[in-house]
Amino acid sequence: MSQTFTITVLPGDGIGPEVIEQAVNVLRVIEELEDVSFTLEYARLGGCAIDEDGTPLPQDTLDKARRSDAVLLGAVGGPKWDNNPAHLRPETGLLGIRKELGLYANLRPAFMLDCMVGVSALKEEVVKGVDLMVIRELTGGLYFGEKKRYETENGEVASDELIYHEYEIERIVRRAFEVARLRSKKLTSVDKANVLESSRLWRKVVERVAPDYPDVELRHQLVDSCAMELIRWPKQFDTIVTENMFGDILSDEASMLTGSIGMLPSASLADGNFGLYEPVHGSAPDIAGKGIANPTATILSAAMMLKYSFGLEKAANAIEQAVHTVLNSGVRTGDIADNKDEAVGTKEMADKIIAAIREAYVQA
Repeated sequence: MSQTFTITVLPGDGIGPEVIEQAVNVLRVIEELEDVSFTLEYARLGGCAIDEDGTPLPQDTLDKARRSDAVLLGAVGGPKWDNNPAHLRPETGLLGIRKELGLYANLRPAFMLDCMVGVSALKEEVVKGVDLMVIRELTGGLYFGEKKRYETENGEVASDELIYHEYEIERIVRRAFEVARLRSKKLTSVDKANVLESSRLWRKVVERVAPDYPDVELRHQLVDSCAMELIRWPKQFDTIVTENMFGDILSDEASMLTGSIGMLPSASLADGNFGLYEPVHGSAPDIAGKGIANPTATILSAAMMLKYSFGLEKAANAIEQAVHTVLNSGVRTGDIADNKDEAVGTKEMADKIIAAIREAYVQA
């Protein structure tokens, strides 16, 4: 019997609709090649939802997401909404859907293919062979703590409260140990325990959980040292786990080791199999509608969805291998092309990946 999965699709803002369209085209090909079908329910999130619904996270979007097996997101945000009050900013919708759906574990891989070494700003010997995963706690910390702004006799004051509960730390740490087990069994826990009380609790919980995973090598590292070492010698890292704000910064840094933030996917996971999948790049409104955006990260995000939420390992691996095949053949979008005149557009890149997927199934 054919498996059926429901996906809530959130095209979002800027280049989001363009890259989502190509990821959907890939999913339709997987339907043909596998005994599976995808029911797509479209909804709004971010700036487009502010314009159409008066809120960055409409109730209809949440309802659809809760009924689905997974969520596929394009990108949100743009300068159009930069001066809006906090509750009417696109990013507020993104934070809100993470919290409402319990998406506490953000997985962001960063990998360097040999054929892409020249794209990185770092030396070949530094980045060649990089293959790491940043696991970021996504629903706690500064981003969700109480926020205040008020006037004093010395001027305006702002504060953000950094709160972590023990259970929030334990669940993300256990997820990180489990991911590390599937990779190279090396886990780096990143904190600021020399200064922050929340980090001291973080480290305490990590130490308590670690004996349950005796096969995984654990080390602790301060966030400033980790940021430096990611640039100096990134190949020392395999799996990194850290809190929300540190993870936000370090995962962006890690993504740029590969030369383009437009190449990398991410998964935001809840307990069980449910997850939200999105590229790590932004909405890039300056190139929206030009047909030149790189769809690779969104296509790879769809592959992560097939793997983590649907258990379709063969299909996910075929997509990943197809991306490698196309890149190894020298095909490039403008963001990663040495010769911009030879760069392909969004649809052409996706079409070549689709052709490689079909070929992979033929050969299998």
